[in-house]
Amino acid sequence: MELDIKNLDQDTLLAFASLAVILLCFKVLYANTFRLTLKRIALENRFMEPAQAWLLLVPIFNLYWNFEVAKRMADSLTNEFFDRKIAEEESPGRTVGLTFAVINVLTVFPFSPSLLITINLIYIFYFIYYWIKMNRFRELLKDHDLYLIEQKKKEE
Repeated sequence: MELDIKNLDQDTLLAFASLAVILLCFKVLYANTFRLTLKRIALENRFMEPAQAWLLLVPIFNLYWNFEVAKRMADSLTNEFFDRKIAEEESPGRTVGLTFAVINVLTVFPFSPSLLITINLIYIFYFIYYWIKMNRFRELLKDHDLYLIEQKKKEE
């Protein structure tokens, strides 16, 4: 079955456009999670600036940038957790992030339709898994900040 893009009806085009907008919204929320996580990390522990998370939205470039984000986020979180004396996995999120980055690259290759469907399903799984993992780290840092504030109030 071939998809004839020139002869699509308006409802199909509207469905594709709606899907594209929804996917873009998810990508924006995803990038924002990384930005907010980086904002919770002390300046001296960061390997990237929070605003650089938005580079995940740049088409084509994000194929490379996902690898950098996986490495830099893991290094930033490692430093932050060490400074805060929070016991957490070594290189937090690096393995999941690099796996996601590799799968992201695989999605652009012209494989057979059945293989592309499989790769995209794995991509969706790792996209969500990595996003949840980074959000969990952000929540952990946020909770630790609240804990430190409460400890400071008790001392006063």
